[in-house]
Amino acid sequence: MKQRVITAVLLLLVLALCIWQVYTPVLTAVAAFLSAVASYEIMKCAKVQNKFILVLGTVFSACVQFLSSPLALEGVVSGETWGSFIELVPLKIYVIIFVLLVFLAMLADYPKIRFEAACVSIVASVIVPLVFSVIVRLRDMFAGDERQFGVYLVFFALISALGTDVGAQLGGMAFGKHKMCPKISPKKTVEGAVCGVITAFIMNVAAFFIYQKITGSVPENALVVVLICSVPVSFMGMMGDLTASVLKRNFKIKDFGKIFPGHGGVMDRFDSSLFTLALTYAVAVIAF
Repeated sequence: MKQRVITAVLLLLVLALCIWQVYTPVLTAVAAFLSAVASYEIMKCAKVQNKFILVLGTVFSACVQFLSSPLALEGVVSGETWGSFIELVPLKIYVIIFVLLVFLAMLADYPKIRFEAACVSIVASVIVPLVFSVIVRLRDMFAGDERQFGVYLVFFALISALGTDVGAQLGGMAFGKHKMCPKISPKKTVEGAVCGVITAFIMNVAAFFIYQKITGSVPENALVVVLICSVPVSFMGMMGDLTASVLKRNFKIKDFGKIFPGHGGVMDRFDSSLFTLALTYAVAVIAF
């Protein structure tokens, strides 16, 4: 318990640093670190043994964060300069090259690297970092007086994941009777899930009004979007948690990693957030 508390405090300090330096490369660097570790954790749990793929996938996962926005290195490199560099070779070209290299490595090291391992490596090193890059993409999505709203949306996604998790756990302990997915996660209940969605909804509404009070500037219809989307985003957070449980059962592991003592790995902490971030970004692109 002591170990978990110490780790939680350190994570809160890192979060405080990110908030303080939100419009600097610090946020991008933290996203790159988390993304790289998450990709590596998945590949190791899937028993990907080829060192070339492990290193390539981990490095590529980190680099995706720096290629996600012209403002990714703001404060060190101007947005105009970095944007021109990114436009020279679009991210999708790097993805194509990466996928081809993975399959070439599979052919060179077959049967040690089978098709399944190659596919896991692609998912871990392309899909996962693309979702982590939403942190930077949302931050830089708005301009002018509404620029800070992008940061709020990052917190909206994180609060949806955290509120759902805490509410579901407490609600399940207090009211849980009907199992939701007994074959995947026996402790999760329907009652807990409902409490989780309600908790996330309340927290998101509170966070919105606090943000509006502090900044005084929000996009038109922002509150309506938050109210409508809180429930589905919260629901996807639960699906992210269950998806991670399925992966751990398939890999026959308890945790994805040990980088956070007492808490597990990056994927153990951000499984729900990856789903809420992805859906939040999709909603933001459509609604704003």
